[in-house]
Amino acid sequence: MRTLVIDHPLVTHKLTALRDASTETATFRRLTDELVTLLAYEATREVRVQPVAVRTPVGEANGVKLARPVPLIVPVLRAGIGMLDGMTRLLPMADVGFVGLVRDERSLVASTYADRLPADLTGREAFVLDPMLATGGTLQTVVAMLADRGVTSVTAICLLAAPEGLDRLARAFGDGGPAGVRVVTAAVDERLNERGYIVPGLGDAGDRLFGQI
Repeated sequence: MRTLVIDHPLVTHKLTALRDASTETATFRRLTDELVTLLAYEATREVRVQPVAVRTPVGEANGVKLARPVPLIVPVLRAGIGMLDGMTRLLPMADVGFVGLVRDERSLVASTYADRLPADLTGREAFVLDPMLATGGTLQTVVAMLADRGVTSVTAICLLAAPEGLDRLARAFGDGGPAGVRVVTAAVDERLNERGYIVPGLGDAGDRLFGQI
């Protein structure tokens, strides 16, 4: 498993504003959208392409286009929905699947309540959208679901990650794992607290995107 921390000044600037408890919901949504697009730019650096020749107004040029089958984008409900527009802005031709997981606040174990993924993902690249990589339980479950259906690689795009979550994924999907796994994030924070929240983090991303339920 590989981890890529994007330390571009614009990424850090937007992440700082997201962390600020005084940032209102509308601004939080806009900043999340912008930040995901920046992260997605780096996350798609290794996306598969194939050579193609096109005719310009003055001659022929060699270039590339995205190879088929098209990538699959998988936002994790509900907070991952807030990241979808920022991702599809760069990959408008991609398919979109959905996975819903809920974490028990006592055991911190995630259970699946929704699965809207293709049955056969052989040869596909997948991009999973989940704002907070905390304990790693949710991402481990989603990656395993995708790997069981034949994906060649999984890239998780997270606003923030905790060392505990990264360690868990590394143990589950290290060398010889079922799929090539990468995590692309804006920062790796200090630790998790006793409730499984990232410290210093930015709070509950779902609540800050959509309000408390």
